Amino acid sequence: MNRRDFHKLSMGAAAASLLPSLPAFAANAPATVAGNGGHKFSVMLWTLPKGLSFVQQLQLASDAGFTGVEVGNEYEKWTPEEWKTNLAKQHELGIAVDSAVPGRNALADKSKRPALTEDLKKAIPGAKQLGCKQFIYTAYTRVPGQTPEDQRAAIVDTLKYAADMLEKDDIEIVLEPIDLLEYKLEAVPSVSEAFEITRLVGSPRIKVLYDFFHEQKQTGNLIEKLEKNIDQVGLVHIADVPGRHQPGTGEVNYNNIYRKLAELKYDRYICMEFMSQGDTVTTLRKAREEAIAAMKLG
Repeated sequence: MNRRDFHKLSMGAAAASLLPSLPAFAANAPATVAGNGGHKFSVMLWTLPKGLSFVQQLQLASDAGFTGVEVGNEYEKWTPEEWKTNLAKQHELGIAVDSAVPGRNALADKSKRPALTEDLKKAIPGAKQLGCKQFIYTAYTRVPGQTPEDQRAAIVDTLKYAADMLEKDDIEIVLEPIDLLEYKLEAVPSVSEAFEITRLVGSPRIKVLYDFFHEQKQTGNLIEKLEKNIDQVGLVHIADVPGRHQPGTGEVNYNNIYRKLAELKYDRYICMEFMSQGDTVTTLRKAREEAIAAMKLG
């Protein structure tokens, strides 16, 4: 399953009444594990080998030394028995679900507001059970004929609406730019625009997902933008360019990025969102250990 497939997953009903009466995971989730140098690492589950169950995905992440995973919205379709099994494994391994992807809505299109509302309503109950406090959204498709100024204003308004809606559940949104090579109609293709938008929103509940893979493909200049806007960064995603494989396979100098993250005292999740070349556990473990080593020098 790729990113686009994740975004296209049908929004199955996840009524709170279907969720098992198990305690939410958040209170028990460790922020770090010994050997991670005080940093939090997660892996985006869509990048793992196909055909694995959630339990198997959690075990793989744990075997590679990760304390977090990021999901799509697949949990909305879990049966009560699957919830029981999956939450039990999550507790056993001490794995946090740091982010989820509720859906994909054109944030600049106010006519899509009802769909956004429904996506969030469906996503919230399960996210709370998983202890997930962050949703990932892209701005998605531009509105034909909309000026850049009107587009920005519409996205700001939508994000303010979403922030208000999520306040009582203490969930934040990170806005993820997607490069135009991947999706030519993307409304927010660079973190430069995303940072301006989140500042206009002015809510601590709305941040930017700095995906170095997408930003390198779109404009580059990765470290300067990180340094100038670290206060707006709510999550970072890691993959090399080209190919979306592990750091060291392409053109991005991740050692310098990791050192800068440490220098800036970034304390949120660092998510590996790459397709491993070679054994998945070995590759993920090496990527995590390389990041820790680089940040020690930051």
